Amino acid sequence: MRTVSIDLGKRSYDIRIGEGLMSDAKEYLPWFRSDQVLLVSNEVVGPEYADRVRNALGDTNLQEVTLPDGEHTKTLDTAKLIFDALLQAKFDRTSTIIALGGGVIGDMAGFCAACYQRGIQFVQVPTTLLSQVDSSVGGKTAVNHPLGKNMIGAFHQPVRVLADTSTLSTLPEREFSAGLAEVIKYGVINDPELFEWLESNVEQVMALEQEKLEYVIERSCQNKSRIVEQDETEAGMRALLNLGHTFGHAIENSLGYGEWLHGEAISLGMVMAAHLSLLDKRIESSSYDRLIALLKRAALPTEPFSGLSAESMFESMKVDKKVHAGQMRFVLMDGIGRSVVTSEYSPTHLDLTLQHFCQSS
Repeated sequence: MRTVSIDLGKRSYDIRIGEGLMSDAKEYLPWFRSDQVLLVSNEVVGPEYADRVRNALGDTNLQEVTLPDGEHTKTLDTAKLIFDALLQAKFDRTSTIIALGGGVIGDMAGFCAACYQRGIQFVQVPTTLLSQVDSSVGGKTAVNHPLGKNMIGAFHQPVRVLADTSTLSTLPEREFSAGLAEVIKYGVINDPELFEWLESNVEQVMALEQEKLEYVIERSCQNKSRIVEQDETEAGMRALLNLGHTFGHAIENSLGYGEWLHGEAISLGMVMAAHLSLLDKRIESSSYDRLIALLKRAALPTEPFSGLSAESMFESMKVDKKVHAGQMRFVLMDGIGRSVVTSEYSPTHLDLTLQHFCQSS
């Protein structure tokens, strides 16, 4: 069992990492303010794991809502199903939402928790690697809009995160690799030791060796928690966590949500950010090559993709939360383990990067 604490004053909480956590009542009950609990899951995760939560909570007044699966369902219309369940059960401000699932479930359940009666508490029980190392931590909650990903949301911290590693044994290989993209991201932005460790151990992590799996989850959560503690609402340095996301979100939006997994889009987005960094002479070709090599070993996309339009990508990137006063900003690399949020880049080099990776024919 590993614990990472995130210090946010009255909004502080623990991230618990280990096998079997969701089946342990004491991991939930001390943080409930009443017995009014809504379990939010989806049609894939619910049948697999909801019984474990039900059995752990016993006599709690547990209500449930099962959502459709997929990034394309992360909308206000789907969020309404959660609000409907809360209202029909007559839940009040002392109630708690449990988000059981991947990043989509965590984002939507957290968004509804932030909004219902102007804010109720919620517990994150992430079931994918990506959600365990990234989206369940830090309090970002949102739904998508056809014109932009995660553009409707709120900062709302959970009261606890339970990263039950037993769920990863049933995760499809493609989804596990998608989670590794976010782990690699931490190494690139500010943790060169983690990057080097992954270069030596990525195959063992993919083979689900428990000690190394728990290590990468813990190390990733430590990296994120240190940044969130200093910049909870992304007024400054927290934007570093968006390495690859300006390009990646544009990929998702251009292709249609769900065509690529989020981590796959972030993988190619990181490569595009590294390519722009290389053209701007921020990094050496050796750093670019190391990133490509590690992403490939993690079975993640790194190559130009026929089907993306440079024009549609550029239009999508204009609707990005890092755009300030009409000025597009990027997280760019200054080396492995060193990144910066900047509007200082060559527009010509940006165009070259888009043209290189977006082969629409």
